[in-house]
Amino acid sequence: MIENGLDAKATSIQVTVQSGGIKILQIQDNGTGIKKEDLDIVCERFTTSKLEKFEDLSSISTYGFRGEALASISHVAHVTITTKTEDSKCAFKVKYWMENLFILLNLVLETKELKFWLKICFITCLFVKMHYEISEEYAKIAEVVGRYAIHNSGKSFSLKKHGEGNDIHTLMNATIQENIRNIFGTNVARELLELELEDKKLKFKAKGLISNANYSVKKCTFLLFINNRLVQSSQMKNPIEFFYAPFSKNILFIS
Repeated sequence: MIENGLDAKATSIQVTVQSGGIKILQIQDNGTGIKKEDLDIVCERFTTSKLEKFEDLSSISTYGFRGEALASISHVAHVTITTKTEDSKCAFKVKYWMENLFILLNLVLETKELKFWLKICFITCLFVKMHYEISEEYAKIAEVVGRYAIHNSGKSFSLKKHGEGNDIHTLMNATIQENIRNIFGTNVARELLELELEDKKLKFKAKGLISNANYSVKKCTFLLFINNRLVQSSQMKNPIEFFYAPFSKNILFIS
């Protein structure tokens, strides 16, 4: 859902969580919004507004276009979307269940900044909910939000528990280094070294930040983005951890 907001050119993304996201997950952004004519298919599987013709597959650069995320969510949760486009006179509030739209309302939004508001109310059985630790689930959400906040300098991200203050809040005009300081602390921000790599034969460019030998923590933190997408790669992470093992644990950001 964060990636959908970025695809919609949002510069501010706010995430609110209740019960570690097991009960309610709410996302707001100021992106372009969803057109009324697309609302019928928002939660249908294999539908998208990001492709118009087959040839677009060779040039598409958005995060998602397969029409799977919201469709899957609608099978385990009541999905509520409030949205408004720039040229629309009013906002629309829609509710979905099992991929189908079952409520459509016209609304007047109190703020012009909000263009998209998504509320996911999970209805999974009590047995499933009991097997999730609220603190652990919230930590996983914070990890994802924090990483996208670091990578997307020039955009504002926030994360909070319902009814409480922000645990993560990055500013729209902040740099990557400032976002790292905001999320991981001043100590690591002071010990970062810049990296820049390019290989024309392999056709890739990479920029990054890595902590120096003065910084040491119990666990290595590895942030990897490929084509702006968050990626987990043990093939890249393990050799770096092995190299640093005699010295200290490190923090590494690569894009």
